[in-house]
Amino acid sequence: MALTRNQLGTSELQVFPLNLGGNVFGWTADEAQSFTVLDAYAAAGGNFVDTADMYSVWVPGHTGGESETIIGRWAAARGNRDDLVIATKVGAHPEYKGLRAETIRAGAEASLRRLGTDHIDLYYTHADDVETPVEEIITALDGLVREGKVRHIGASNLSPARLRASLEFSDREGLAKYVALQPGYNLVSRDTYEGELAAIVAEHGLSAVPYYALAAGFLTGKYRVGGPAVDSARAAGAAKHLSGSRGPKVLEALDAIAADRDVEVATVALAWLAAQPTVAAPIASARTVEQLPALLAVADLTLTGAELGSLTAASA
Repeated sequence: MALTRNQLGTSELQVFPLNLGGNVFGWTADEAQSFTVLDAYAAAGGNFVDTADMYSVWVPGHTGGESETIIGRWAAARGNRDDLVIATKVGAHPEYKGLRAETIRAGAEASLRRLGTDHIDLYYTHADDVETPVEEIITALDGLVREGKVRHIGASNLSPARLRASLEFSDREGLAKYVALQPGYNLVSRDTYEGELAAIVAEHGLSAVPYYALAAGFLTGKYRVGGPAVDSARAAGAAKHLSGSRGPKVLEALDAIAADRDVEVATVALAWLAAQPTVAAPIASARTVEQLPALLAVADLTLTGAELGSLTAASA
């Protein structure tokens, strides 16, 4: 496994080319399983862990923050906090909904407590709050940066207009500026990011850190027309890509390259994403250690121009 690092936007943060998704921690992976996955990721050179304050509020009996708590306990137990780039998010937790200044501050303090740390490396706004001016949002985030509670800021699920307005306000006022955008982006869902959003990211020197990098598991190749049913919490979300022609065409192209390179289908799908302009590290999660090698292998797989072209054409 090559120990590679990519710079995150204009920041000094150097991150492993696979961002380990923490949404499964405390959901489909209990604490012991989560520790095992995190251990294996770190042992392979991984240092970039993604979570959110609302993970996993959708589970009966959960209140949100379960993932952050597990990651914090793991980092404390391993004594490796300074080796990690931990990203979390604000704005979607039931108790900290929206992006008013007081909500951002309260959400950050709660995340810091659960993570057991004095700083968040990358703090995203989880979803836009169009009722709150970007000036208020950026000023609140800048305050956290100035206090040392947050190192860098990012955004997720933000429209091109609001992203541009936020970046221009930061530049004009000399305030903290987004260094990363977390869009939904993968081989079968390209339309939202490619185009205006990607152009703004490139113009301002941000990095993209795509979520749903494997389309809820569809791009692992587990879900096939006429194939066996897969018992998974994400099965419905993945199987929807089998309708129409794009999904099966993408799987066919992935299969051919995976066979030729002797790698997993998921690795090829992540490698296509990693090769796209502005992308620093796709996000993918692993419920078990057995699922991790195919994800980690993206660090060692560089697709040829012809391979990239065939995947891009299949997903058009």
